[in-house]
Amino acid sequence: MELKGKKVLLVGLAKTGISTIKCLAKYGADITVNDIKTEDQLEEIIAEIKDIDGIKYILGHHPEDIADIDMVVVSPGVPLDLPFIKKVIEENKELIGEVELAYELANKPYFVGITGTNGKTTTTSLTGEIFEKSGKETYVVGNIGNPVIDAVQAANEGASFVTELSSFQLESIKDFKPSVSAVLNITEDHMNRHHTMENYIDAKARVFMNQDKNDFCVLNYDDELTRALAEKCNANVVFFSRLEKLEKGIYVENGDIIIDIDEKINLMKVCELSLPGGHNLENCMAAAAMSYVSGIDIEVIREVLKTFKAVEHRLEFVKEVEGVKYVNDSKGTNPDSTIKAVQAYENPIILIAGGYDKGSTYDELLEIAKKNVKTLVLLGQTADKIEEAARRIGFTDIHRVEDMKEAVKTCHDIAKKGDIVLLSPACASWGMYKNFEVRGKDFKDNVNNL
Repeated sequence: MELKGKKVLLVGLAKTGISTIKCLAKYGADITVNDIKTEDQLEEIIAEIKDIDGIKYILGHHPEDIADIDMVVVSPGVPLDLPFIKKVIEENKELIGEVELAYELANKPYFVGITGTNGKTTTTSLTGEIFEKSGKETYVVGNIGNPVIDAVQAANEGASFVTELSSFQLESIKDFKPSVSAVLNITEDHMNRHHTMENYIDAKARVFMNQDKNDFCVLNYDDELTRALAEKCNANVVFFSRLEKLEKGIYVENGDIIIDIDEKINLMKVCELSLPGGHNLENCMAAAAMSYVSGIDIEVIREVLKTFKAVEHRLEFVKEVEGVKYVNDSKGTNPDSTIKAVQAYENPIILIAGGYDKGSTYDELLEIAKKNVKTLVLLGQTADKIEEAARRIGFTDIHRVEDMKEAVKTCHDIAKKGDIVLLSPACASWGMYKNFEVRGKDFKDNVNNL
């Protein structure tokens, strides 16, 4: 990709936006930066790029005239149905995201692209650790919090990029072609952005749209929407299932995890996995499948699956206080993710939930939660919506709180020995927190102060 002298409009000054600007400047692009926020609101971010000469800014509003722009690079948070973005597309100007830009600039890379509604971060971290333990030069990047563009510039030829990909990031790829892709599952999420499930599924399916018979795509056989994607995929499809014995793929048989792709291999017993819960069994099987088709030794895969520690903010044990365990699952940003968190435990649960409204419904979560969630502690924008659904289903023990400090104190006051206090909000953090990491840290800080 030739960037020298190219007039590039960067839309969205978030973390990936800053990394992208620095990269574009390094390659000699003529950069204009656009963000709907004002200069005062972006003061700290702008300070990070103040030493780069020649940057032009359009702040507080979107550009009206795009005639002089050669290429647009959008940050993941920028919807592609904005009027000026539609104009860019109509005029056939190049429109890509940071992932696509990084892919174009990489030096003979080996990309692994992982998407799905839930489990992406754990599976990406797990796969990355397997790759690293095998001796490969590995970068764990993408939606996990590490811009792909930074890693690509630091990497040597042929490095491996284990990449977590959100539906937002996948909307703006063009030629991105991972050697191995995976779709872990698909459930309703981000309806305020995608508007329909069909649009959301189409965005997820873009992870394998450029793959061919030289590549592999790992799909969840147990999830009907995900299984159906095999019909659209030109890569070699490898299914994983924890519920059915497959003719080929990775599955569970008599308590053992079996890899049956080239030959039948008994990988390990399910009970030997370091991560608890059925959802983590799926994550582990997906990671094992991606690693196996990448040529990684079975002993390395086995060892990492036995020893891997839970990722921060994903069913992360924080502390035990007076016989009550406190668990941080701040990454539970949609109802299906929280369902999986609740199902991971048999003890009585006090569930802290609520946050930003992404247009989700909560009836299925609450119906399942009735089995072992004894108390709901609700906060944030969706508290009314969740409480209304909970009372309709039969919950009566519901507490409303203003912030995380009050939530943790309330849980501490009502919890009994053997209970689990679980932060798994089923909602995004926006409005109360910058991101789910900050929310999880606030929970942990308050728990550790008990």
